[in-house]
Amino acid sequence: MNVSLTVWLLTVAALCALVAVDFFIGRKPHDVSIREAGAWTVVWVVLACLFGLGVYFYGGGGPTGEFFAGYITEKSLSVDNLFVFVLIMGKFAVPSQYQQRVLMVGVLVALVLRAGFIAAGAAIISAFSWVFYIFGAFLIWTAWKLIQDARKDEHEEEYQENKLLKMVEKRFGVADRYHGTKLWIEQNGKRVMTPMLVVMLAIGSTDVLFALDSIPAIYGLTQDPYIVFTANAFALMGLRQLYFLIGGLLKKLVHLSYGLSIILGFIGVKLVLHALHESGVHVPEISIPFSLGFIVLVLAITTATSLWAAKKQEEQAEQERQAEQEQEEGTVAGRPA
Repeated sequence: MNVSLTVWLLTVAALCALVAVDFFIGRKPHDVSIREAGAWTVVWVVLACLFGLGVYFYGGGGPTGEFFAGYITEKSLSVDNLFVFVLIMGKFAVPSQYQQRVLMVGVLVALVLRAGFIAAGAAIISAFSWVFYIFGAFLIWTAWKLIQDARKDEHEEEYQENKLLKMVEKRFGVADRYHGTKLWIEQNGKRVMTPMLVVMLAIGSTDVLFALDSIPAIYGLTQDPYIVFTANAFALMGLRQLYFLIGGLLKKLVHLSYGLSIILGFIGVKLVLHALHESGVHVPEISIPFSLGFIVLVLAITTATSLWAAKKQEEQAEQERQAEQEQEEGTVAGRPA
């Protein structure tokens, strides 16, 4: 789309206003209920759909399909990222009433980082068309790595702090407990970080890795920086509420990594085909309507099979529990009085 500077500024201003409203609503630490999280999740999805309609009236069906394909892809990748957020929250024992503040800062950091990656990606793509080969190969490799990680069941492992975070902790020191939402305190005459700041830095540094996957993925669906940015923004805006809404369901999405690996591999192939086409090689290109339908279909099948597998696991666990209980009762009944 031919987006003017005015439209860019209005869009950024509107998104900043939405962030401010979200921050104002969640400024007071409290436990987020399922009802509250569900209501705000619906609000963010509706806003994304309304924006998609605006793109349709402004740019037509093509950009609209690109926006929704990018939005759904980024949203699904964000859901997978929630697994890591759960591990980080558990690692640092974040009190439940402070978790939404941590996630809010994490979302803001992710928005800033992705804006930088999007700008860099747009500049690189406009100057070097061969970068699509690199993006495509990277996504195919990421898809394979996701499958390997899913087989190892890495989501059950404990979060390991990266070297940068350990270095910061060693340099400034960390308080032994949380002090509300404070980030710095005076302790023994020295200014030290609180665990609240440490967990925010952990999520922020993790967002860098998330962006490395998501930005090439969405550039495989559209090369329009405006659509790339807005699709990422709307996918991230409701991430905090989504964390509280489906936090208990994450463990049931046992096949999500497999679905995401298929999607990333598909987009990787799409990028390679696009790069070959740009190089003058006559190869078929994958259309946006087909991409959108494929992504939705894969996510629907992945969700259905995940819930079915989780239900079978629960039934099997219940049968084993009943068998153990019956065995214990039989042992007790067979003992001499």
